[in-house]
Amino acid sequence: MPYIVQGDSADVRTSQYRDLKFDYEYPDGLDLDPNSEFHEKLRSKIWQRAIDSRKVMSKRYDSWNEVDKVLTTYIPASVVEKEVKKKDSRKPISIIFPYSYSNLESLLTYMIVAFGQDPMFQYEGVEADDTIGAMLMELVIRLHCIKNKVLLKLHTILRDNFAYGIGIGIPEWTTRYGKTPIKSNTKSVDESNQESTQQMINYIYGLTFEGNSLNNIDPYLWLPDPSVSSDSLQEGEFCGWIERDNYMNMLSEESNDKGIFNVRYLKARTDKRSSLATDNSMREKKFGGSSKTNRGGMVSTTNPVDNICMYINLIPKEWGLGDSEYPEKWFFRLSADDVITRCEQANHHHGLYPMAVASSEFDGYSMTPISRMEILNGLQGVLDWLFNSHMANVRKSLNDMFVVDPYLVNINDLKDPEPGKLIRLRRPAWGHGVKDVVQQLAVNDITRLNIADSTYITQWMDRISKTDQSMSGTVRQSGPERLTKGEFQGTRSSAVSQLQRIAMIIGMQFMQDIGEMFAVHTQQYMTKDTFVKITGRYEEQLQAQFGPSATRARVSPIDLAVNYDLIVRDGSIPGGNFSEAWIQLFQTIVGQPELYQSFDVTRIFMFIASQLGAKNVEDFRRNVNRIQPQQMGDEQVVKEAEAGNIVPTGSM
Repeated sequence: MPYIVQGDSADVRTSQYRDLKFDYEYPDGLDLDPNSEFHEKLRSKIWQRAIDSRKVMSKRYDSWNEVDKVLTTYIPASVVEKEVKKKDSRKPISIIFPYSYSNLESLLTYMIVAFGQDPMFQYEGVEADDTIGAMLMELVIRLHCIKNKVLLKLHTILRDNFAYGIGIGIPEWTTRYGKTPIKSNTKSVDESNQESTQQMINYIYGLTFEGNSLNNIDPYLWLPDPSVSSDSLQEGEFCGWIERDNYMNMLSEESNDKGIFNVRYLKARTDKRSSLATDNSMREKKFGGSSKTNRGGMVSTTNPVDNICMYINLIPKEWGLGDSEYPEKWFFRLSADDVITRCEQANHHHGLYPMAVASSEFDGYSMTPISRMEILNGLQGVLDWLFNSHMANVRKSLNDMFVVDPYLVNINDLKDPEPGKLIRLRRPAWGHGVKDVVQQLAVNDITRLNIADSTYITQWMDRISKTDQSMSGTVRQSGPERLTKGEFQGTRSSAVSQLQRIAMIIGMQFMQDIGEMFAVHTQQYMTKDTFVKITGRYEEQLQAQFGPSATRARVSPIDLAVNYDLIVRDGSIPGGNFSEAWIQLFQTIVGQPELYQSFDVTRIFMFIASQLGAKNVEDFRRNVNRIQPQQMGDEQVVKEAEAGNIVPTGSM
């Protein structure tokens, strides 16, 4: 597929901006006017990298489209089937049997439970002075994940991983502005010199929230360095993606952000969309509809703009961006394929491309490995054929098929579909009986075993996808009369272990990088104090720091200037590998005084409760810092009352 930009030559492209002149102050004194020669050279370098990446990525689109059709369970009806539905909408036609979709749901359910545990990211201090700061860091990022709904974006990224083989996420620092209420007291004096105080509420405009967020990138719009594998994103020379925005939103951003420029030049472009952002996905074409991303499907009332965003590791002196002769990471945004609207050095303290890729099927070599849904696609096709051929045969057998002698019977009477019809014989057949006038053909269902064969196919799909029936909430329907407890637990434990391996890979590939970037971005970009709820595994330590009755803690940016280690989850889920032996051990420990004194019974109980699915065990723990009720003898009560240490409840 050729990639053509409107106005292929530089002269034609820049000519549409020559009549426009806006007074922009470009960063670092660079000449980034769309009419300048420097702008054209810089644009060409960005554009060439985008084309090189797109040529390689486009080879995977056809296979991904097949996955999209399977997961949307839609097959375009043939001409014959359209006639069938037209005559009787209740008759079944060809479908995609949604078994791959069921496998995908089971995989996503496990991963969301594994990575969606509260908190999503855990941190601990490196040195003694870092302990409290790391605890607060965990609570602050926990608040960010809740406020910015990080789990929703993570769900999309994990789905992309299983559907396309790659799930791409970008951690960003989000700021929100609005009006917040501020209480104030006003004093007034009346005619009798009596002073009164009245509370007033004023609304002040300012920063209402700042924190980490996570965005997903459509794999169809991803532009990675084609020379590196999917698990080696940080080793590439560049990485980019295409994002869709609109002209009005970009103008608003330009007015508030000095790092954005040249947006007003886009007014000269009638079509502000990118030739690389064509409609390649089949996701939105289910049930015969057209994709909203289709260039011809855009509504005329909107003014969309496609932006090619790209991080490039470059030598500034060779690119004319500075004097440094050593590689630096820079960020560029090319809007409408023509105009550079952002150009700045990437100043993230972690020094990485701010993105991560989940690729659980990676082989260490491929940029876009084969996904788990693609692996199942062949078996899914066989399953669809078995089911649809059986339905077609049943539909055919329900229609009566006759051999008729048209010389002896009135064919129009025979065609009448209404019940209780009267079929008249023609004159030559009068008086000879009706035995040999019409004969029905015998119908043999050669597809009657297709449904049984489909069960065999689904078993192999379960085995390949590692999602057996117990993981999808059902039990086997064949075999012995009763499913034994040992068989169920053993099968489920094996399936959970295999899914845990996938989760561990995703944890190292994606969650570890995102957790590191969340922490670094918090230290780098946090500007105002925030309040966090003291809860979770650090509740006792934090209450010892802030007070036994403290339920919330005030956190300032300086409190988070600590060294920390990110604790990567092992991919297990609560109760996934739990054994009832723990309950038996707990009962043994409680019943043996020597064991009771040697083991922490409370922690063992909390572990068992969490593995059984309890999420709020901490809420039921007794706070040891609070004053506990004490029992006293009668004589001691009298002495304490005489000393004034205790009083009757009625006198309080």
